[in-house]
Amino acid sequence: MSTIWKNDDELFALVKQKLFVALVGDVLDKMGCHHQFLSPYLKPIQSKMIIIGRAMPVLEADFFAEDGKGHATISNQPFGLMFEALDDLKKNEVYICTGSSHRYALWGGLMSTRAMLCGAAGAVVHGFHRDSNEIERLGFPVASFGSYAQDQGPRGKVVDWRVPIEVDGVRVNNGDIIFGDRDGVLVIPADMAEKAFTGALEKSKGENKVLKALQKGMPTVEAFEKFGIM
Repeated sequence: MSTIWKNDDELFALVKQKLFVALVGDVLDKMGCHHQFLSPYLKPIQSKMIIIGRAMPVLEADFFAEDGKGHATISNQPFGLMFEALDDLKKNEVYICTGSSHRYALWGGLMSTRAMLCGAAGAVVHGFHRDSNEIERLGFPVASFGSYAQDQGPRGKVVDWRVPIEVDGVRVNNGDIIFGDRDGVLVIPADMAEKAFTGALEKSKGENKVLKALQKGMPTVEAFEKFGIM
């Protein structure tokens, strides 16, 4: 663990106070990780929401009956393994879900209530949410493509969780860090987190120097030559 922070609580508090998604994304680019942003249309449902926590990946699939006649055990389980996955959320974790079509909502108000009681840090769904008023009243950070009321009950099931998933071509493993704000959602691989966040804190200091120089009238060409940041 870094000498700047001792645990996830300290790191995530520091990130909320000092950093923003674009800054960390820039550092990952410099580290050679050029494909860590999810879709540009996937954003927190309110502009002031910030999502930062450890990924709990969830795999969803279309399933056209609540009590199907298939061979799999989940065929007869409404919502599949969604309740088990939701109950397994831990402190500072982010429920991140993908795999289904975009014809129904993957997150809602009651799920937000349960996630909050589990200590979760947010939810990122590659699809839609519903119960917008309730989620906003709770203040639980959720990122999605937008709101859509149609229920997943007779249309989709969770088939597994804490398994590797791909979201918009980005690999998400259990324990990776999810960082989202109004400009997008970023996946930071767990083994690169310390270097990425340490670098972002340093870049933040450099950007403040550039800002002050620009405010004093320094041309951008000169500023970039001096600080190497823009």
